[in-house]
Amino acid sequence: MAAHPRVFFALSILKPFLSAGLCRVLLLWALSWPVAFAATPLDLPSLDVLTDYRPKIPLRVYTSDNVLIGEFGQERRDFVAIKDIPLIQRQALLAIEDARFYDHGGVDYKGVVRAVLADLSGGLKQGASTITMQLARNFFLTREKLISRKITEVMLAYKIERELSKDQILELYMNQIYLGQRAYGFSSAARIYFGKPLKDLTLAQAAMLAGLPQAPSSINPIANPTRAKARQALVLKRMLALGYITEAQHKAALQENLHVLGEGQSVGNHAQHAAEMVRQAIYAQFKDEAYTRGISVTTTLVNADQKAAYDALRRHVLAYDQRHGYRGPEAHITLPANTTERQKLIEATLQQHPASDALLAAVVLSAKPGSVQAVLANGETIELVADGLRWAAAALSPKASVALKIRPGSVIRVVKTSRGGWAMAQLPTVGAALVALNNQTGAYRALVGGFDFGLSEFNHVTQAWRQPGSTMKPFIYSAALEKGYSPGTLVNDAPLTLTSAETGGPPWSPQNDDNVYDGAITLRTALAQSKNVAAVRLLRGITPQVAHDFLPRFGFDAARHPVNYTLALGTGAVTPLQMAGAYSVFANGGYQINPYLIQKVVDSRGTVLFEAKPALPAQESARVLDARNAFITDSLLREVVTSGTGAAASNRLARSDLAGKTGTSSDAFDGWFAGYSGSTTAVAWMGFDEPRSLGAREFGSTVALPIWIDFMRTSLAGQPLHRMPQPAGVTQAQGDWVLEEFQTAGGVWRLDLDPLQWLKDLFAG
Repeated sequence: MAAHPRVFFALSILKPFLSAGLCRVLLLWALSWPVAFAATPLDLPSLDVLTDYRPKIPLRVYTSDNVLIGEFGQERRDFVAIKDIPLIQRQALLAIEDARFYDHGGVDYKGVVRAVLADLSGGLKQGASTITMQLARNFFLTREKLISRKITEVMLAYKIERELSKDQILELYMNQIYLGQRAYGFSSAARIYFGKPLKDLTLAQAAMLAGLPQAPSSINPIANPTRAKARQALVLKRMLALGYITEAQHKAALQENLHVLGEGQSVGNHAQHAAEMVRQAIYAQFKDEAYTRGISVTTTLVNADQKAAYDALRRHVLAYDQRHGYRGPEAHITLPANTTERQKLIEATLQQHPASDALLAAVVLSAKPGSVQAVLANGETIELVADGLRWAAAALSPKASVALKIRPGSVIRVVKTSRGGWAMAQLPTVGAALVALNNQTGAYRALVGGFDFGLSEFNHVTQAWRQPGSTMKPFIYSAALEKGYSPGTLVNDAPLTLTSAETGGPPWSPQNDDNVYDGAITLRTALAQSKNVAAVRLLRGITPQVAHDFLPRFGFDAARHPVNYTLALGTGAVTPLQMAGAYSVFANGGYQINPYLIQKVVDSRGTVLFEAKPALPAQESARVLDARNAFITDSLLREVVTSGTGAAASNRLARSDLAGKTGTSSDAFDGWFAGYSGSTTAVAWMGFDEPRSLGAREFGSTVALPIWIDFMRTSLAGQPLHRMPQPAGVTQAQGDWVLEEFQTAGGVWRLDLDPLQWLKDLFAG
């Protein structure tokens, strides 16, 4: 018996001179005496890694309603107990990989014979490795095709069979095996390829997954749909032959139209900036373990709100981009004459220009004014005609500049139209953001940090410090209310020049955006119509220092705002997140909130590692603004969306409980809308990362307000109208709200400035 290991040594020497079939015959002879292995002095590894199996499960991030939005780790893996793996999936795998799994002791002699005969007859190549042998190879060995490795593999298979039950072996295999697209295990593969849990797979889907272990990288349904389908058919044929399925089931499964998700679609790609925020926070706490110990994070995001925010932002960024014309192809390549070389170059080029959701890259094959033919990354050749070309018609003109011209080899963007055709598109260069908070608790409801995370990971919600423009005016007005002003106070909307003594520098003449001046108007009208000069006069009345000192109540960084009269026009710097928190103070009656994204963190065993404990709504310790002030400012912000620059919101949403403010910074570098209704505060922003004008006809009301409206349409759907309760100490006088201590006629109607200064302003030319 002890001499038999020499056979393996001899095989390793003779292998180059023997056919594969003869090698297997000799190997079969050696394996006919399993007792020999007991005498073989090879040092086999411990099976602790199997008996105490700890798979590397990635970090996963979910919405509050359990939708996966992020997955981080080299291995995309789930662990599913054998009892929870559907019978049809187990049968599909055994049919193609190891039909006698429950009958052999680790090595299937009949399988070896079958493989040898197939080799000798020149028939279909068949593997002789059992699932147990594959498990041994997967955990302990390399994939080198050496006789010595095969010996160890066989001996390990016997050892595994002695120490583990068949179900334990199958459970380990089905959770550990690589199945392509970074998917390890059948549960992960079901989600990645089909977007559903393992238990919900159809027979056809289970058969396709069962066919992947043979060559997971090259025959998976994303990399090679044709080969994957052929392998699936073979699995189904084996299942039929083994009696696992009926002829009717076999036929139906072959005919089933499988919907395979595209690469990256198994994880909702609408919240990548938020998922990245979570990844950074978890990594800071757990370092590299964050990616392997199966940590699951539940965020506060609401899936419907998140999707609405993503769709709204992309829709209106694309609309802005369309308004400002076609800029030309993304790149150009010279197409080789050789068909094979041309195809390889096109494939390589399109890999460098990945799809951005529905915006697909294509390489132009031919181009003329009425028709463009192009090829997509999937190899499909498409044609654009008529309406599909109209927007970029100038780029097809013989007179087009080199940079603008579409010609063979141009890399363009196309989008599928609602009628099934194709139309020209392009990747926007403008930046945008939308963030929504629960203004009672601070929980994020939605966060979209940019047009496409794949194009730019920069998170405009938290990282973009931009001029807020007129969205800062409500805070100046709120500071004025603290000083005794009221919505009915008159202010002179007339041209104004501040002297050097007032500015501390050159004289300054603020102007209204539309160059229209209305004379004496109320503060309510001044804010609703976003009158710049009126805001500056008001700031002069309370002084820039008073207003500047007022800002930290709302969470603003005072150091980023000037202590001068331009403060009234929003020349400081804020992030969209700061702005959302600040407007929440008006929305919730005067309380500062602390925005938070992570709701709960658990490990792979379900142990809670962290759970957020946000402050209760309306907690008095968080009060930063008098309830009366918040109530009156809220009434001013409601006027903005009723009769002012934000009136489109009330008109299009058909609601009377909206409040907010538009904002456009100097030279239209930034467009904003900040507003709220009920428990939701949302802020939308648009601007270029390298600041430049959005355009002479672009304002917060044209670029940001439409995003906000479309988002709130979903967020407020089914929500009752919300009215802020009137606090004690607020009354009506002369048709508007006023604090009771300032309710005299003079208090309402006079501008609390030096009367002589007020008269000078009123009659200023």
